[in-house]
Amino acid sequence: MKEVPDTVVCPGCDAVYARTPLAPRDVAECPRCGTELDRHPGAQQRRILPLTVASLIMFAIANLFPIVEIELQGLRSQTTLAGAVVVLSAEGMSPVALLVLATTILFPLLQLCILAYLLVPLSRAHRPWGFAMLVRMMQSLRPWGMIEVFLLGVLVAIVKLSSMATVVPGPALWAFVALTVTLTAVLSFNPGAFWEMTFRQADEEDAAAAADTDADPPEVRA
Repeated sequence: MKEVPDTVVCPGCDAVYARTPLAPRDVAECPRCGTELDRHPGAQQRRILPLTVASLIMFAIANLFPIVEIELQGLRSQTTLAGAVVVLSAEGMSPVALLVLATTILFPLLQLCILAYLLVPLSRAHRPWGFAMLVRMMQSLRPWGMIEVFLLGVLVAIVKLSSMATVVPGPALWAFVALTVTLTAVLSFNPGAFWEMTFRQADEEDAAAAADTDADPPEVRA
């Protein structure tokens, strides 16, 4: 199969266009249906790996430390996100527990791990194994990460409980706030840019190989 890196296919109407260079902050749209075709990445490709590492660190803190501590009539209670999933399962709400586990732990963690696995080799001009499959998987997982929805629910619960008990935010709550910000920035990265990075590296390697081939042979002296 022949690769045509200088073309772009509209995801809305499947029209094929020649790829044109974009200036910073430019966005290319399909003239037929108005779907966004491409946008200038700016410095995003250099920022995405540090943001991914920061998100993984915040994710670890958010899941290892208590979210909130509740004190009512001298009794204190605190739990982590994993502990909340276990409690939901023990109280007969297994479908809800499974949904929370998948949307707030498994899917976001899988997305971040895939990003790190792809970006580290690409930063060294190396295409990782399973590249195409993982890019497609990451696109499929995007709608299922709902950490921001979970955070909103926790904040609403804190406001309601504050009138009945003493609620002290734990380290995990602040980590979830930071994770929501960094994860939003990370997931705004267009997965199609991975293909552009790969093709650009291949073009650079081909250009370097052609330059080596066209170069004059070294002079041999007796």
